Amino acid sequence: MINQQLYVATRGRELKTGFGLILLTCTLSTLSPAFGQTSGPARTSFEDQEAFLLSNGTLELTVLQRGSTFAHVTLADDPAKLSPLWDPVRMAREAGENPKPESAQGHFICVDGFGEVSPQEKAAGLPFHGEAHGSTFEVKAYAKDGGTTTLSLTTQLPITQELFTRTVRMVDGENVIDVRSELKSLLGFDRPAFWAEHATIGPPFLEPGVTVVDMSARRAMTRPYEGDNDGLPHRMPSGKEFNWPEAPGLNTPTVNLRNTPEQPGTLDHSTCLMDSSGRWVFVTMLNPRKRLLLGYLFNPQEYPWTQNWEYYPRNKQSAHGLEFSTQPFDVPRREVMELHSLLGAPVYRWLPALTTIESHFLMFYTHTPEGMTGIDDVRLENGKITIEDRKAHKQVTLTASVAK
Repeated sequence: MINQQLYVATRGRELKTGFGLILLTCTLSTLSPAFGQTSGPARTSFEDQEAFLLSNGTLELTVLQRGSTFAHVTLADDPAKLSPLWDPVRMAREAGENPKPESAQGHFICVDGFGEVSPQEKAAGLPFHGEAHGSTFEVKAYAKDGGTTTLSLTTQLPITQELFTRTVRMVDGENVIDVRSELKSLLGFDRPAFWAEHATIGPPFLEPGVTVVDMSARRAMTRPYEGDNDGLPHRMPSGKEFNWPEAPGLNTPTVNLRNTPEQPGTLDHSTCLMDSSGRWVFVTMLNPRKRLLLGYLFNPQEYPWTQNWEYYPRNKQSAHGLEFSTQPFDVPRREVMELHSLLGAPVYRWLPALTTIESHFLMFYTHTPEGMTGIDDVRLENGKITIEDRKAHKQVTLTASVAK
């Protein structure tokens, strides 16, 4: 008999708004006898934070209850259990510093808002990068149906008056994680929405002079800046257009943004306009020495931009953000609206009154063959992800049956 489990959390919550009292309710779904005993996702902790552990025999994914953050992902057959995701708490501890639990780690969500807030928003309690990454999520549904595990988490964002729901699916034996999200407005008027997936990579996967970034982008721009840079120098000038990956340099003619800097001590931002000619675009980070690859496939109509946050401090507690988003840079929403568009592309999404908008991306993590040094193309066709290094004549094919 197929082992099937379903867990659905029910909750009723009253939300006071300018329109009166709204009752938000998630009701218990009707269960057929085939689903058997009710159960929930495995509970764990990560850096002293409550979390859920999902495993499909190939990947193990740790999802924090706070922010529904993807904090840790490993390959089941990797003896080192190396996660490519940024863990600033661990890095601080290893450096002999007092680690402080942070919601901003790994792959976290920036909803509704990406970057700094205005003084008025700050006074109202709206945090940097929006409310979602610091909110406590509740389990809306959990199911083990045949070989597919599904976990759905939800939270209410009281300041922006929105509901955010994240659904993660993993199929047994596969290297692919399917992620679908919904943002629902609780207000009766249309407004712009600001949304980023802040995928952040850290050491030891992020290795100086070794780890490389590839993406399906061409047009790009360095972030405009003035004055202080947290005490770290820039490698690139302010507000200059270029073709990915060869950016203009301040002290060198060009800076190849594929390459992780060999020496620490710099901080830079740049944004890439993703190729909108197809259904999917890709962003990957490859460590050829460790023969490990982390990547994402997403819809450029939902996320037209990918910001590179290259944070390489002298204490070597580095981070590289691959932040695919609705806007080019992490700046206050007023600046985004005043920009209106960049390089001929939109810089926000509309969230219509009392309506839900959706997004979908695939995350994959896999071993790579000896000699694979870069990624030229990633394609999703007929339930298969094909990853190519054409120069080295190397290829990886992953089953992605959940994405059919």
